[in-house]
Parts: sequence; structure tokens; C-alpha cells
Amino acid sequence: MKKKKLDIIYEDKELLVVNKGAHVLTVQTDKGGEATLYSEVYDYLHKKNQKVFVVHRLDRDTSGIVVFAKNEKIKKALQDSWNDYAEVREYYAIVEGSVDKDSDTIRNYLTENKQLHTYSTTKENGKLAITSYKVIKRSKNYSILNVTINTGRKNQIRVTLSDLGHPIIGDKNYGSTKNPLRRMCLHHRYMKLKHPFKNFTFEFVAPIPKEFDIFPQ
Repeated sequence: MKKKKLDIIYEDKELLVVNKGAHVLTVQTDKGGEATLYSEVYDYLHKKNQKVFVVHRLDRDTSGIVVFAKNEKIKKALQDSWNDYAEVREYYAIVEGSVDKDSDTIRNYLTENKQLHTYSTTKENGKLAITSYKVIKRSKNYSILNVTINTGRKNQIRVTLSDLGHPIIGDKNYGSTKNPLRRMCLHHRYMKLKHPFKNFTFEFVAPIPKEFDIFPQ
């Protein structure tokens, strides 16, 4: 895969925030041998004699905001209390069908099977996931949602929307039968991040991908 120039949203002495493209792994899997966002960030910071640490991840086919740390102290602080410091995490999702409610908050419990597939389960067997959405636009064939997560469970948004009967367009692993863009229509567009050691809060924005324009708002 040909390397693209990093789409940097923000950078200072401690943090690097990048707009990740679709079809790109955040970090390497056990299989290895594939270019990742981490390797691109490592190459970029290595030239500046700076270190890089992964703070959180996005799925391969989810685009948008990814935060990296430049020292282990801030990386550990953010990871240890990620749900507290990542005060707002908003996603732009395009789902199949017309979502009935204008807004809702869903509390469910998620776990993984042996194939690492995430699914809903009981309170006793899973971890709490809290997902809220507001409808930006709906039509007969699709709905555009602003989705906010209060917890950061693996595939949380994908599972929750699929359980509602409205899988994300392009997400065949969770029931989508449509894929006009050859990608999953999920984008991490906004984050409000509190600094763990300073009285300061960042706001990061990743523009909506242009290819999403085929679904007019």
C-alpha cells in the first residue's frame, strides 16, 4: 500500500492527533505484514527523534480521530481513565433504513466469542455499553446519525445499531447488505479530551469524508 501523507489534526510536545482513513489498521494484528497508522506515525515522529505510544484505536474501516501520545506518562494516564478524559466522542454514521426515534440512549452489555466477534449478552456475562444517537436526516432507504458513546467497548456502535435493525451501511459483519462506497459508513468526527495533568480541554474535529456526500443531508 502506497503511503499517504499523515492527515494531522493537532500536534504538540505530548500529543499527536490524526484523521485516520478507512481501510487502515490502527495497529498491527497477529498476522502482521500490513501497513498501519501506527507505523506511519512512528516514521513521522522518529524523524523528529520523538517517541509514539498508542492511546486508543479505531476499527480498520472506521475513519476519523485517533490520539497518540509522545511519552509513556501521558499515555498511561489517558488509557487508565480513558472514559473520564475523553469527555465527548461523537461519530457520524449512515445506517440502513429509516430510524423511527429522533433520538435515544441505549444501554446494553457486550462480550466476544472465540472468533473475537462482539455481540450483545446479559448483564452477568458482558460489559456495559452506553450509546446515544440523534437523527440528522432520515429517508426511506437510509438514516444519518450523530452517535455519542459514553463507554469505549469494541465494536460498540456497530453492534448497537445492528441490534436496532439499522446496521451501518457497508458493515457486512453486522448485517449490512449495502455497500455503495466499498467502506463502512462510520466516522469519528469530534472529540473533547481533557488533559490529564493540566486544567485544559482539547476539541478535535475530523471533517466528514467527501465520499459520504452521496447521502445528502
